Amino acid sequence: MELLTMGRLATRVEVNPETIRYYEREGLLEIPGRLPSGYRVFSEESVQRIRFIKRAQKLGFSLHEIKELLSMRLELTGRECAAVKRLAAAKIVEIDQKVEALTSMRSILKQLEEQCPGSGPLSECPIVESLQQDARGQ
Repeated sequence: MELLTMGRLATRVEVNPETIRYYEREGLLEIPGRLPSGYRVFSEESVQRIRFIKRAQKLGFSLHEIKELLSMRLELTGRECAAVKRLAAAKIVEIDQKVEALTSMRSILKQLEEQCPGSGPLSECPIVESLQQDARGQ
């Protein structure tokens, strides 16, 4: 079994060493052992765990949710795939809500952009005017 120093682990999983330290503080990654020289050493399991975390983040899972997924993965408490499926379904609903909100923002901004002549005084810019109205609570 190959043991990796912090730097080699960070390079292998393509993250900053501070990210690894953060995952340790958050309980997502076990605190590693040390060599007599004082260097921290990580196992291949650390590589797999960080890759799992990064893939889950790319799918939109929060670190709290990832911690839950990791605990499900490691527990032998009889939890089934259904628990993970429920978590994924909830994430899909959350993503759909974000997409809807972003679509609405894009539509409003696109309308404002189309109304803006692109020249003249800033005081007559429909984009700025809209933002000022919103800032005044109108």
